[in-house]
Amino acid sequence: MDALPDHRPRLEAYARQNLPRYTSYPTAPHFTALDEATYRAWLRSVGPSDTLSLYLHIPFCKSLCWYCGCHTAVTRSVARTSRYGAGLEREAGLLAAALPVRAPVEALHLGGGTPSALGAPALDRVMEALRARFDVTPDAEFSVEIDPRTLEPAFVDVLARHGFRRASLGVQDMSEHVQKLIGRIQPAAMVRDAVERLRGAGVTSINFDLMYGMPGQGTVEVADSARFAVEMGADRVAVFGYAHVPWMKPHQKAIREDLLPDALARMEQAETAERVLLAAGYLPVGLDHFAKPGDGMAQALADGRLRRNFQGYTTDRAPVLLGLGASSIGALPQGYAQNTTDERAWLSAVEDGRLPVARGLALTEDDRQRRGIIEAVMCDLSLDLRGVPGEVWRSAEPRLAPLLRDGLAAVEDGRLVVTGAGRRFVRHVAACFDAHLGASAARHSKAV
Repeated sequence: MDALPDHRPRLEAYARQNLPRYTSYPTAPHFTALDEATYRAWLRSVGPSDTLSLYLHIPFCKSLCWYCGCHTAVTRSVARTSRYGAGLEREAGLLAAALPVRAPVEALHLGGGTPSALGAPALDRVMEALRARFDVTPDAEFSVEIDPRTLEPAFVDVLARHGFRRASLGVQDMSEHVQKLIGRIQPAAMVRDAVERLRGAGVTSINFDLMYGMPGQGTVEVADSARFAVEMGADRVAVFGYAHVPWMKPHQKAIREDLLPDALARMEQAETAERVLLAAGYLPVGLDHFAKPGDGMAQALADGRLRRNFQGYTTDRAPVLLGLGASSIGALPQGYAQNTTDERAWLSAVEDGRLPVARGLALTEDDRQRRGIIEAVMCDLSLDLRGVPGEVWRSAEPRLAPLLRDGLAAVEDGRLVVTGAGRRFVRHVAACFDAHLGASAARHSKAV
């Protein structure tokens, strides 16, 4: 990061601000009630040339990590997870029946929670059901989130059998004392073993998820964790800032706030991880991702094809994302649709033959324009101002003024450009185009 030293106090003030991550626009806190009839009407508009992306949410873990911000529950009940798997099979059938065409699936992602908590037999049945109900293209990318602590051989076998090629490992931090403070112990040998087993089974694209801003963490710990990712040959590395939101996730109260780094320390940690990864030859992607030059994400960035959705940065270009499972969110041209977050309500709906949608948002033309602008800023760190409607620019310009003054953004040859110093603050630039920000009392995570 190339900010000037005398800018640090102002940068620290920016870092203290709370802003959306912009994995969608408008963001999820602005969703309101959405009825099944509306969602079905959106599904009926899917055409034969449209491609699909599927997201399956597995809301289970065998133990709870104190830093977690995901929608999940702790369980070791095979009966519960098996019933949930059967619910996913049922929901897949309902969605397929609601579509007017048998549209091709180009991408599938298993998230959580911990997808392996579903169990190998249940995942096998779910994948068979999906293949029976949708046309999966031969080159579809199947990806999965992995907790190295719970990765069993049978689960790896199922991933291999169904053609999964990419896995994201939740590594967070490799320091034992930090792991104790966040309730997640996973020695380096455990992570190495997980990587080796996945690669041996054909899951050859490995992502590492690292975090900064956690209790007891400093630049030394962050640097060591980034070097470990390099040593393991991770194809992509995401470096996320820990979001301490105990008002939303009460279990985070187990983390001592006096051990959390302040805004300036968080910036230094993020910069440290970046220096290690850039020195190792990784390319920066958007706000918080790094990829090897030959990786598909780096190529998508170079070609202007990088996208951002509820899983973060992605190469997925499908115009229709269907969410399956409790709390999952789908995105269609008309808007967003989120399933009920209550597991029992979700099961009751799908077992009764109802789509379990509960919330969402129908996009206006202004929303679509701003969504495209915000995605371009977040992905390309650049925006062609010739495509920005005048009224949108007029509303954004006063908000942009301090960022331009402080060198975090610049206007050059008809483009708004996020500078090298501003990359860490790209959410601030995107927020200048957000017409909904401040319209509700929604609380967001720290911007850096």
